[in-house]
Amino acid sequence: MKSVPFSQCLQYPNRLMEVQDGVSIYVPIPEMVKPTYEHLLKLDANTAFPFWAKIWPSSNAMSAFLALEPKWITGKKVLEVGAGLGIPSFSIAQFAREVIVTDHAPEAVDLINKNINHLCVNNMTAKCLDWNDFPEQVSVDTVLLSDVNYAPDAFGPLLTLIGRLIEQGAVIIIATPERIMAVPFVEALQPFIQRSFLQPVEAVENISAIRILLLWK
Repeated sequence: MKSVPFSQCLQYPNRLMEVQDGVSIYVPIPEMVKPTYEHLLKLDANTAFPFWAKIWPSSNAMSAFLALEPKWITGKKVLEVGAGLGIPSFSIAQFAREVIVTDHAPEAVDLINKNINHLCVNNMTAKCLDWNDFPEQVSVDTVLLSDVNYAPDAFGPLLTLIGRLIEQGAVIIIATPERIMAVPFVEALQPFIQRSFLQPVEAVENISAIRILLLWK
């Protein structure tokens, strides 16, 4: 697999990897993420750790679920929030009417755009958006969130955004590990949870199943 040099515009060296059957995208080289981050940290002490640069079990669980139940995205306008590498979005792009992929990290969005061009996906756009400052009116059918509820200090803004999107008529699909610290987040969503079940995934870091939540009003 050919690597992209550090000197190019994307700071984290990346290479092509098959992330779903028949879908290969550029992803950061795992063994290069930490040393690259440490190098960037020396240049700028405010450099954020690139949590987006990893393939998380929740994104694979989301993709697996949507492959089993494509009705949630087929012919729909789909929004992914906190997308990271955007693996679920790439896995469903061929079925959706339109896909908007968002993340707060500019580097993540740069890499998503690189992969949109690589795959010649015509119905997908990438935007740098933070859920703390999301547009008020977002007209979409389905919203995907994979492993976004990992920091308790972000629960408030995230719950506010989810509530607003539900009020605007969207179906929300969340894929999340069953972390103890995330219990308050899930409990706050109980009035909107219509389905909740465990989606098996290939075991990674002792995680073999991810909770899928479907929410709507």
